[in-house]
Amino acid sequence: MDTHAIMVAGLVIVAVSAVGFAVMPYLTGEVRAEARRENLIKPGAKENVARSKDNDNKRKQVAESLKEIDHRLKKKLTLETRFMQAGLNWTRGKYYVISTFMAIASAALVFVVSHSLWLAVVMAGVGFWGLPLWLLTFFKKRRLKAFTEAFPPAIDIIIRGIKSGLPLGDCLKIISSEAQEPVRSEFRQIVETQMVGLTATEAIERLVDRVPSSEASFFAIVIGIQQKAGGNLAEALANLSKVLRERKKMKQKIKAMSSEATASAGIIGSLPIAVTTLIYFTSPKYMSILFNTSSGNFVIVCSLFWMFCGIMVMKKMISFDF
Repeated sequence: MDTHAIMVAGLVIVAVSAVGFAVMPYLTGEVRAEARRENLIKPGAKENVARSKDNDNKRKQVAESLKEIDHRLKKKLTLETRFMQAGLNWTRGKYYVISTFMAIASAALVFVVSHSLWLAVVMAGVGFWGLPLWLLTFFKKRRLKAFTEAFPPAIDIIIRGIKSGLPLGDCLKIISSEAQEPVRSEFRQIVETQMVGLTATEAIERLVDRVPSSEASFFAIVIGIQQKAGGNLAEALANLSKVLRERKKMKQKIKAMSSEATASAGIIGSLPIAVTTLIYFTSPKYMSILFNTSSGNFVIVCSLFWMFCGIMVMKKMISFDF
């Protein structure tokens, strides 16, 4: 009898517990709270959630595109790529001929001035390896500057063409024939690349290899995202044009603010060379010790080294990345 009563009591406790678990959400208000949350999510709110997901996907695509472009820009550049970025139609043979000529000219000039054979050999190495690379860097920077100046008006042409109903390909053709250099030649290469079967996105991505600038990277990203995810291309390019113009204003403002420091660095860097030259022409015997003795040559090398370090430090202090 006692065992039967215990079993009945256990069953009652289990039944009461099950009913309690089933009724508990209603007693605590969790069911009503869930219903209120569902009522709050109206069709407009659901659209906002979907729009936020689309924005997240676009951000991921932009991040992936930036990683791809950064990886491409960080690759080791070949001589042919350097020629292309500098806008030169050189070959390796022509480059090495120019390097040899610079090495011979530099060594001859130093030997005539210092009458030191080993110093002339050192200068020959600098003339063969350093001067040609500096020349390529100079032409590259000048070309990138010209491209940056002429690029925002080219984007405005694309915006007006798209708003008037023209396809992107026709807008690129207009730029390839009417824009300023080097934008005109670069967009001509984009159009010619499309003619051989590449898509607009792939052709514009190659622009970053030829013009390694932030402006070209932004343009490639905008076109790539629009081709993948769709959207209003004219509005996206209008925002890009605004950003590029603001960057240009910021560069000019920083250049104006740092012009005094730049002038001071130029004066400080040129003073030792100017003073040495003047003393050499006014008192050649006084300066001949530096050029005719081994200890004097050692002093010249050390002075040039520390001058180079000082100029690099000043250059770092007055240079800004955009």
